[in-house]
Amino acid sequence: MDSQLSLWFCSMSTAFCFVFSSFTLLFSLFSLLIFVLRLKLWCTCKICQAYLTSSWTKDFDNLCDWYTHLLKNSATGTIHIHVLGNIITANPANVEHMLKTSFENYPKGKPFSTLLGDLLGRGIFNVDGDSWKFQRKMASLELGGVSVRTHAFDIVGSEIQSRLLPLLSSVAGKEQVLDLQDVFRRFSFDNICKFSFGLDPGCLELSLPVSDLAEAFDLASKFSAQRALASSSLTWKVKRLLNLGTEKQLKEAIKVVDEFAEEMIKQRREEGFSDRYDLLSRFMGTINDDKYLRDIVVSFLLAGRDTVASGLTSFFWLLSQHPEVESAIREEVERVMGSSEQFASFNQMREMHYLHAALYESLRLFPPVQFDSKFAQEDDILPDDTFVRKGTRVTYHPYAMGRMERIWGPDCLHYKPERWLQNGRYVPENLYKFPVFQAGKRVCLGKEIALVEMKCVVLTVVRRFNIRVPHSNQAPRFAAGLTATLRGGLPILVQEREA
Repeated sequence: MDSQLSLWFCSMSTAFCFVFSSFTLLFSLFSLLIFVLRLKLWCTCKICQAYLTSSWTKDFDNLCDWYTHLLKNSATGTIHIHVLGNIITANPANVEHMLKTSFENYPKGKPFSTLLGDLLGRGIFNVDGDSWKFQRKMASLELGGVSVRTHAFDIVGSEIQSRLLPLLSSVAGKEQVLDLQDVFRRFSFDNICKFSFGLDPGCLELSLPVSDLAEAFDLASKFSAQRALASSSLTWKVKRLLNLGTEKQLKEAIKVVDEFAEEMIKQRREEGFSDRYDLLSRFMGTINDDKYLRDIVVSFLLAGRDTVASGLTSFFWLLSQHPEVESAIREEVERVMGSSEQFASFNQMREMHYLHAALYESLRLFPPVQFDSKFAQEDDILPDDTFVRKGTRVTYHPYAMGRMERIWGPDCLHYKPERWLQNGRYVPENLYKFPVFQAGKRVCLGKEIALVEMKCVVLTVVRRFNIRVPHSNQAPRFAAGLTATLRGGLPILVQEREA
């Protein structure tokens, strides 16, 4: 009797597995059919064919450069990649329409939230509506406080003095190649971990140790971004369902990040958080949901790490090609600070208009976030008369905008800090022609903290060292990711300046 029951149970289990597998396969095929019918994967237009066959790679090293080429040749500064269901624009009027005038019609949208949901969860960069408003208000209060900004300034100063300077000094004059991009990623990861969690991972110690958390975070960011490159979301969703390939690696990487965050939250609850300045401690006073806390702080970790490192890497690559800009920055520092060896103060940095212009000009040409997408809630018409159907992805492209003659003039490809100055003083541009920090209601809350961090690094390094990039005339090649990352890093040689 028992053997018959066992046999029956095995038969039923096999039958159930077969039915479930068949259903999954049929559902996947049905979803693929719907996707094909909706996105017109058979589109034969020149742009879509170039995208599908990757023939654009014959003429361009980077996808962002191909998009820039297409946008330059568009009368409206807007193009449509039909197979992706994506309208891409470099038109400032359209950007203002999306980020300000019709803000409510262009949320991040569910498709975007799904892409980054496993990593960012319900964090501020991955939500809309009331959840976004709540986090935005809370973050605005925290990041706008003088005590928090002073805390961030102290963290950056300590990391520079105790780690960045000793590392650069250790290789100076030795013809030893150093990957400056890796250095800045380590530097900014140390800073943002201290600022967000109150934890020092020590990534920039002289031995340049391997950090399991940093590696897991890199992989999670990379594989999450790769989801967006697929012509069909079905591809990565099936891989996630079956736990295969990059989706399996993504799951494993996120598990490391989750375990770290859970341990930090548990530890903080046990030790107390009322007298701490890190973001986790500050948010814990308002939020009791540990998963929600994890999502919020991991979002800030992503924003504060990669963007600063990307901005600094591009800046020093440009500086190596423009010694006249480097000299002008040194002259300004000498004029404002004299021969003082002290760290520059907030007030002194405010007086350095040329430095500010040089950083903004670098961000114009190489924004850390090259594009940003929203999804239309309802049918709409953009200011350039482009029709937007409900559910369409609409992308504005800061990287391309920085290279448009119609926006920046015939010298738009030149690195020219003077374009930001009038009578020696910095003059801001319209945010909708320079949406590097976004604009409107979603303008970056950490903008000032990030700029101060970058200025601290630039001031300290250019006063003490000559940074030279071998083969600096080679055009940058970017790796796929959420932020602009140079493929192969940025190899440099370091020389100490004579006193």
